This record gives sequence, structure tokens and C-alpha cells, in this order.
Amino acid sequence: MTTRRTHRIFQPDGRALICATEHGMISGPLPGLEHMETALRQILAGGVDAVMCSYGAATRFAELLAPVGLILRTDGSGTALGAMDGSGAQFYTVEDALRLGADAMCVTAFPGTRHEEATLATLARVIRQAHAWGLPVMAEMVPGGFEGGPAMRTLAAIQLSARVAAELGADWVKIPYVEGFEAVVERCFVPVLVLGGPHLADPAATLTMVGRAMQAGAAGAVVGRNIWKAADPNGMARALAKIVHPHQV
Repeated sequence: MTTRRTHRIFQPDGRALICATEHGMISGPLPGLEHMETALRQILAGGVDAVMCSYGAATRFAELLAPVGLILRTDGSGTALGAMDGSGAQFYTVEDALRLGADAMCVTAFPGTRHEEATLATLARVIRQAHAWGLPVMAEMVPGGFEGGPAMRTLAAIQLSARVAAELGADWVKIPYVEGFEAVVERCFVPVLVLGGPHLADPAATLTMVGRAMQAGAAGAVVGRNIWKAADPNGMARALAKIVHPHQV
């Protein structure tokens, strides 16, 4: 059911480099995303396989995004002006994604937080609705949430979170890197993509992390800030693409 759309994102080697660009839904015009069209052109020129973006960006830049896979950020919460402590909500429907021509939807869940049940319920609901129309869903699993997460991102927590996403029916999982990542991949029966995380001043740190994840069996990477906040977004995307697709001509 979801095979055709999945192949718009994952290349013949079974891997994908996805650039996340929907951060403006929370933080507005962040450095690197002040001028969305310029940012997208640099990202796409770098050879990413797909872009995850907001409904507004997908609508406004539909022609520009047409050559690559499109993943709609389905959920959201508050903005950086507020407490940002909500459980998240489903902002857009499967019908909205299909009208955009999206190839997949993305939902975030926060295992280990007080919003765990609500976010997992949203994830399960979107998966059920999307699969009824042959639309795949990427689960973004963030143990402990974005604020309290680092202390909870142990190997055991990452393993558990990835497996929960698979059990709920996600087509693939986006999750933070942890030492021992091969155990996460081995124990999750859907593809696992490593999450890029906060912007790192040294690009080599991101390249090393993604490289280790790929060696551990990851099916790719979902990187946002460490591409479009880089001094050379095009070059950073190209470098990551070579790591994700080392044999691609």
C-alpha cells in the first residue's frame, strides 16, 4: 500500500537523507531559514532525497519541492513565545497531506514524559488514518522530550522508543543517536534513521555521528539545523549524502 510513496523518499540502496525544515512552526525565521526559498534551493542542490516541511512551505514552494520526496509535519504545539510544554496536537489530516502531494507524514512522540500517552495516541491515530490511504508515517521518537531528553537518551530508552514506534505501525523511525546504536537497529523491525539534533559548531561532529549511525545499520538520517545553519548548507548536504549513499554515482 505505501510502497510507491516510500520509494519517493528511500533510494534503491534502501537509504534516505531527509532535511527537516519545519522549525519555523515553533521558532519563526531562525538563522538559516530567514529566507525559505533560498534555504530550500541550497538544500536541494546538495542532493537530499526528501524534505520535511510545514504545510505552508509545502504549499508555497510546491514547484521547487516537486523533484524530491515530501514529508508533511503533521503535528505541532506552541511557539517559542509560550511555555512549549504542551502534549502536541494533530494539526493536519491525511486529506491535507494527500492534497499537497505529500509522500509521507511525520508525528513526534515523547516517551518518558507526562505527555507520553497523548503523543503516542496521536501517533497511532495518524498511522491508522494514513495507512487507510497508502500514506507512510515517520515516527519521530524523542525520549524525555526536547528539554529533558539528553539525560534520558540511554541505549535502553532509545531501544524501547524505537520498538514502540514500530509496534504502533510506523513505517520508519527518526530517533537520536546513542552509543550502541546497532542494538537499536537490530531490535527494531522497521528502518531506523538517525536524528540530526541541535546545531553543532563543528560540522565534522555531525558527519562523524551520522557515519557511525550508518555503520551501525541505520537506513539514513534526518538532519535539519546541521544542514541549513551550516556555513555552507549545500556543501554540508553533499557531505551527508556521500555518507548516506556511499556507492551512489
